Amino acid sequence: MQKPNSLRKRLIEAFPDYDRNPDKLLVFADAGRVVATGTPARSFELRYTLNLILTDFTDDPNAAMLAVVDWVATNQPELLANPDQRKDAIQFEADIISNDTVDVSIKLPVTESVLARQVDGNWTTADLPEPPPVETGWELVLGKPRSG
Repeated sequence: MQKPNSLRKRLIEAFPDYDRNPDKLLVFADAGRVVATGTPARSFELRYTLNLILTDFTDDPNAAMLAVVDWVATNQPELLANPDQRKDAIQFEADIISNDTVDVSIKLPVTESVLARQVDGNWTTADLPEPPPVETGWELVLGKPRSG
């Protein structure tokens, strides 16, 4: 499982306090499943809920959400691109500790593809990267509204 550590790294980059206090950033893989086809190919997919808990968080909670959305855009892009998935994909709960401190739990469904193959009679596995984004030919241009 590569994605829990990848998301942890992204949050430490955004909030260096978690590098100094790693026990305040908890990462869990919940409700995991292995999906395999039962064919001679033994490759499989891991499906689980990535549960991230930021404790004693004193920064803007929106900044944490932005870091997660940014990570999802690269590591689980269908959660943003698919209208049916994005409405429920990133969920959170917050415990307001004080006026400037909050504990936040963020949950998102993730998948990881694992290639299994035999090399010299022994099975080996390799984590597969996310497929590259599909080029649509569209370009998004933001600017000031035109008058008149």
